[in-house]
Amino acid sequence: MTETVLKPQTDAHVLDAVKWALSEKEPLEVRGLGTKNTLGRPTDTACTLDLSMMRGVHYYDPGELVISVAAGMPLEDVEALLKENNQHLAFEPVAYDRIFGGRNGGRGTIGGLVAGNLAGSRRIRAGAVRDHVLGFSAVSGRGEAFKSGGRVIKNVTGFDLSKLMAGSMGTLAVMTEVTLKVLPEPEQVRTILVYGLDGDTAFRAMTAALNSPHEVSSAAHLPATIAARSGLARVGDRAQSVTAVRIEGPEPSVLARTTDVTAILAAFGGTDELHRKNSARFWWEVSEAACFASVEPSPVWRISVAPSKGAPLAEMVVSQTGGEYYSDWGGGLIILSTPDNPARAARAVRTAVAEHGGHATLVRASETVRSTLDVFDHQSSGVMRLSRRIKAGFDPEGILNPGRMYAAF
Repeated sequence: MTETVLKPQTDAHVLDAVKWALSEKEPLEVRGLGTKNTLGRPTDTACTLDLSMMRGVHYYDPGELVISVAAGMPLEDVEALLKENNQHLAFEPVAYDRIFGGRNGGRGTIGGLVAGNLAGSRRIRAGAVRDHVLGFSAVSGRGEAFKSGGRVIKNVTGFDLSKLMAGSMGTLAVMTEVTLKVLPEPEQVRTILVYGLDGDTAFRAMTAALNSPHEVSSAAHLPATIAARSGLARVGDRAQSVTAVRIEGPEPSVLARTTDVTAILAAFGGTDELHRKNSARFWWEVSEAACFASVEPSPVWRISVAPSKGAPLAEMVVSQTGGEYYSDWGGGLIILSTPDNPARAARAVRTAVAEHGGHATLVRASETVRSTLDVFDHQSSGVMRLSRRIKAGFDPEGILNPGRMYAAF
């Protein structure tokens, strides 16, 4: 079957493309640069709506801390523009380009970033992607153009559809423009490292730092086998586990807080520090799961859970399947690689989540595995009915990324 590729350049082109698909009953695979094609279930479509030509900055006033860009705008270009003005996307965007095989397209697009709702290590303080989306323009599966939100932070326009679109994986509407809140880059950054802690002690150390009044922005724990893959000597060459805590903000404040938090953490083990450049590299490795880049084709799971349950949940899965993991978000995010039989590993993950709570997403797996296993959490009958109603409201004919999240729609 020959694939048809539609490459709109304007909002009107997107509207025409969706209307055509509706009239022909032709399902569309919605994509930007294709960097996250393997996130979610494979779609069974012969036509692709390629948004990579939908580029441009529609509005950016650094003083207003707001930027509006076309949905096909590369994330790297937006980050570069913000960097010129000493600003950033505070939720720390995650691309997973390394574990997805480093495909062409770099870190993907802004539209793909919002559709995936993937935030990095700073999420525990800065919030998720959905918390920074002020508004968007889109075309629904009904072939109707609509807008939600605006370009001001205090904006109330009825239902907050931005939070619904974030994480919808392109199954509800095709976003054409996204407006995001931005923040100044922190003046100073310090990351405190603690060596040699086991999982339980690391959790207590991270909790002590997070419960302090010192505004810790990130906390992660890497077992020794994971830490050994770091490109940083102070992390990879120690042959020990590494527990890390990040502190950011005005320089005098950071220096004072670092001193106090180091004193707290020193009670658990020997400490060291990473400064700005090395700190940025470390948290990039953690957020992007870079340690699993070469562990092909092992499936990789992303599990969010109450921080106190993170290590017990992960150990339960590893004891049944083998594999390895590390924790972020103070223990509340587990990134886990399972080399065992994928179906058996999936059962172990789902059983552990049922026992300990939380949510699990199969981030990386082969197309065959993703087409036969639940990539996202199994929904209860009530939640599934609600999901179907939402899908029917935005895309009644099911033409947008059919089957991307669940086989049924």
